[in-house]
Amino acid sequence: MQNHKRPPASIIFIFGGSGDLNFRKLSPALYNLAIDNWMPEKFAIIGIGRSPYNDEDYRKRLLDGIQQFSRRKGEQNGQWSEFSQHVSYLQMDAEKDSDYQKISDIVKKKEEEFGEHPNVIFYLSVAPQLMPDIAKKLGGLNLCTDTRQTRIVIEKPFGHDLKSAHELNELLMSRFKEEQIYRIDHYLGKESVQNILSLRFANALFEPIWNRNYIEYIQITASETVGVEGRGGYYEQSGALRDMVQNHILQLMCMVAMEAPVSFDANEIRNKKVDVLNAIRKINKEDVNAIAVRGQYGDGWMKGQKVPGYKQEKSVNPNSAVETFAAVKFYIDNWRWQGVPFYVRTGKRMNQKTTNITVQFKTAPNYAFPPEAADTWRANRLTISIQPEMEVRLRFQAKRPGQSMNLDPVDMIFSSDSTHEPEAYETLLLDVMEGNPTLFMRADQVEAAWKIVMPILETWESRPPVDFPNYTPDGWGPEDAEALIARDGHNWINIPQPSQDGGGHK
Repeated sequence: MQNHKRPPASIIFIFGGSGDLNFRKLSPALYNLAIDNWMPEKFAIIGIGRSPYNDEDYRKRLLDGIQQFSRRKGEQNGQWSEFSQHVSYLQMDAEKDSDYQKISDIVKKKEEEFGEHPNVIFYLSVAPQLMPDIAKKLGGLNLCTDTRQTRIVIEKPFGHDLKSAHELNELLMSRFKEEQIYRIDHYLGKESVQNILSLRFANALFEPIWNRNYIEYIQITASETVGVEGRGGYYEQSGALRDMVQNHILQLMCMVAMEAPVSFDANEIRNKKVDVLNAIRKINKEDVNAIAVRGQYGDGWMKGQKVPGYKQEKSVNPNSAVETFAAVKFYIDNWRWQGVPFYVRTGKRMNQKTTNITVQFKTAPNYAFPPEAADTWRANRLTISIQPEMEVRLRFQAKRPGQSMNLDPVDMIFSSDSTHEPEAYETLLLDVMEGNPTLFMRADQVEAAWKIVMPILETWESRPPVDFPNYTPDGWGPEDAEALIARDGHNWINIPQPSQDGGGHK
């Protein structure tokens, strides 16, 4: 994590160049970087796919994606015309060894054109089952032996379980060095996620009390209002635990729970994160029912519209036992966090689209206050909202105006305007071009995260649920999720959306 500078000359090959991720995220991100003058002075973007595009038609398709999904829409005073001259399309069959010579030929041609050897970046925006073969074939190119300037970017999921993740890592590292491999988790590129480290380590206010002596518990919620959105085939192989908890949520836990780094060196930050994952209490299979809850949404009403249940979604098995909701209670067994529960939950067809982290502090003693103050006595709470709003909300006690000593909980809110902030993929793509791996997963991180969730996955797969579907759309998941946290005397905290919340102070 470092201050950005304009990167050196780069060629970016996007496998899956005609696919949805490039259309919605990658090309809009690269275009925004160009508008902000962050792209190299010399660069080329080559989309790779089987679809029969020529360069002109391919550029038109990408412009359509930018006009739909970029934070900057439209022509932007002719800047698209200039940017698009750097974009081309390579039709090739990624399964044919001989087609990979085309890549080497392009690099050689661009090297002559640029007058220097550029960074060469391979972005694998393809189905998980295609990644190993493409990586293997790329690894056979001479240019991939350049560990300093050739990089490969791998999209999640990183394997289907611990065994497949280990096999994928072994394959990648047989062809590339670890410093060439960028395993991307777009959550880590979000401004509000990066702000967690600033909040903790740049403020003397928080770090001295960021431990078991002052914190009661921590909650992480990542909820969506949508269903599987036509991705039933993928979701049938994934489920909520694999799709969200194993990667995004455990990464957020690492940011919240890690020890202070001695520097912002990439490996120093990543070492601290791995320490957290290794300290998470091992889950025994016989304890899974006590610490983990799964759910699946049925049909019902969502914001006034009738919606199908998961089993009625396209490409979903009508007898599916795949979970669309997961809640887990974790403990981190180290000096800082011993005994502090971390409650996490994620689900589809929930009441709100939101991702937030709530730090609940222990209650201050109220012995000095009169009885009427006890009625509204509340513990301090810090909430970090990742999406849709990027904000930090601190709840504290204040006296209500008047002659009596009545207290009210009030919120102090820092809110940033997300419309002008770079999107996650902009930050991450710039980091790749600069060769900065801080926000990317290392092999040991990936495997440590899989080790944590495997006992839950194996238990759930061996014991099919008997009550699916067990929650209705537009709620907060199954009743068992409430019971999971209520057994400890707590409750899930749902942050009001800004339109509903008139009680805070800015």
